[in-house]
Amino acid sequence: MTESQPSFDYEARTRSCQEVLADRDVECVVLSPGPNMTYLSGFVDEPMERHLLLFVPRSGEPIFLAPTMYDEQLRADSWVTRRRLWDDGDDPTDALTKIVADLDLVGGRVLVDDRMWALFTQDLRDALPDATFGLASEVLTELRLTKNEVELEAMARAATVADDVSVEIRELGASAVGMTEAELAREIETRLADYGGDGPSFETIVGAGPNGAKPHHRHGAREIRAADPVVLDFGTRVDGYPSDQTRTVVFGDAGSTTAGDSAGPETVPDEFSRVFETVREAQEAAVATVEPGIAAEAVDRAARDVIEAAGYGEQFVHRTGHGVGLEVHEPPYIVAGNERTLEPGMVFSIEPGIYVQDSFGVRIEDLVAVTENGCRRLNDSPRGYTMR
Repeated sequence: MTESQPSFDYEARTRSCQEVLADRDVECVVLSPGPNMTYLSGFVDEPMERHLLLFVPRSGEPIFLAPTMYDEQLRADSWVTRRRLWDDGDDPTDALTKIVADLDLVGGRVLVDDRMWALFTQDLRDALPDATFGLASEVLTELRLTKNEVELEAMARAATVADDVSVEIRELGASAVGMTEAELAREIETRLADYGGDGPSFETIVGAGPNGAKPHHRHGAREIRAADPVVLDFGTRVDGYPSDQTRTVVFGDAGSTTAGDSAGPETVPDEFSRVFETVREAQEAAVATVEPGIAAEAVDRAARDVIEAAGYGEQFVHRTGHGVGLEVHEPPYIVAGNERTLEPGMVFSIEPGIYVQDSFGVRIEDLVAVTENGCRRLNDSPRGYTMR
């Protein structure tokens, strides 16, 4: 493992996984490059056309099936020492068949990564014609659902980076007017790196004026105007764990006034102040609801009640939040119908929004970590829309 890598106990995670496999009478879980493979092995890579799989049996040592070109990387980055390698020009299914024999897999239940390419799942089915297959999320979701102190610290540091950048971007004030959304997005990402972040944790969202009414608008060529409400949704990674925050701000002269005051030739939309305060109240209500033992849907309901009471229920078009861990979107989902009770160590976003079509949008988002008696926000940059 590299010197900068934190002290995540990947082997302990794998042994916990094996205990669950044994309890559920599962013979093996097979993972492809992605968060689950990283969570158990420490190895990070992108999905690709070559067969690179991690086999974790219910007992004994896990083993990688990997191209020979990955041998040194696996030695350096993963605690897993067993590898069966294949060369370009070889048929990788021959090596796969040998791993099946190594692990004495014949039938029984085998779990595969939820997003494994069909090519690899088909090869596994061919190699294990008597097995029944399920999804790795049956086991890995529960293991990854709560975060330990090392994970929480990484996420807190990533949130601090985003906080620092959020403050600096807000302080651009009138100098942001005339920039395109794409230019401001690049500025945000540059500053995230300057503060020690490891790239954006997702594609940065800068939605100015009517583009802010599209919840997942990314960024484009529209210029930011004075008095435009601008939705800024961004984050970065530290030690593999992401931050994710949203602020809605107003740049230019209007950014130094309160709603309703004169802002020169351009002013914020008439409805904006009311919408903004409604979203801020909804977010505070949802945060105040979080504690161990309540259902995830209760947090969603707390935010939704405020927005519905203000008459904007139909313009709150998404869930209140999503879990955050190795992935920016993962369980628990803060949404109606999710009766999963909250536990200490869970981390998720709280991000109510109201979207006024063809005019503007408002969203405010923080990450919260459930504690023994409530929650703590991981990020705490200013949430107002002005410089004040």
